[in-house]
Amino acid sequence: MEREIWSVEKIRSLFDLTGKTAVVTGGSGAFGGEAAKALAAYGANVVITGRRAENLEASAAAIKEATGSEVLAVSCDCVDPESVEAMVQKAVDTFGSVDVLITAAGQANRFAAEEFPIDEWQKVMDSLVKGTYLTCQAAGKRMIAQGSGKIITVGSVRGEFGHPGGYSAYGTAKGAVHLLTKQLATEWAKYHINVNSIAPCIFWTPLTQQVIENPELKAIFLSRIPWGRVADPQDFIGAVLYLASAASDFVTGAILAVDGGSTAG
Repeated sequence: MEREIWSVEKIRSLFDLTGKTAVVTGGSGAFGGEAAKALAAYGANVVITGRRAENLEASAAAIKEATGSEVLAVSCDCVDPESVEAMVQKAVDTFGSVDVLITAAGQANRFAAEEFPIDEWQKVMDSLVKGTYLTCQAAGKRMIAQGSGKIITVGSVRGEFGHPGGYSAYGTAKGAVHLLTKQLATEWAKYHINVNSIAPCIFWTPLTQQVIENPELKAIFLSRIPWGRVADPQDFIGAVLYLASAASDFVTGAILAVDGGSTAG
């Protein structure tokens, strides 16, 4: 088979998302907000979702003002199949397709494993595993029909390694997200759908503030991050753009650790 020789112009366009439609769940959160802004900056039409309409509208307005790209805010409960289906259909009705999905919605409750209330444990599993699956399923159907797509799940280093900080629900859920990523990647490769995951270490968000401001817990985390600091949501922008664009067309089923070396040893 004769190899295609790429032009300089094609190489320079690898990260261009002009005309693509990207859906970001948890789009007003720390990770989701930065991801949505980055995608919009590279030309994508962006749909951000979440349960609180007022937060979404403010985030959408800020992203549109900063980038000039179209941003649609759609309220959605990611654990409700009907709500997810309606959100994805709204994206298609507005922009014509769903080309990129980022699953950044979720919650993290921490308790000692022997004391974890089962209802709180289930909330974490539902938001992170069920919510990820439902949004991937709904967007995946559209991507299958159009014969292409990029899905980026949000995993965690906690999906690979245990931690003494009370993560029996969160770690278990993120481990499931990692395997779901690989499963969907193998099932949907024949439709030219790339499914990958970004696995962060702990990073600054309102949800992690109580951990980061606890000297004992923070010391434990930092002892496991060779780079020597907690991550910032902006640290994930490069990985998001890579996995959302043509630059990663031959990458699927990967768990990309963006973790300051946490998983290196």
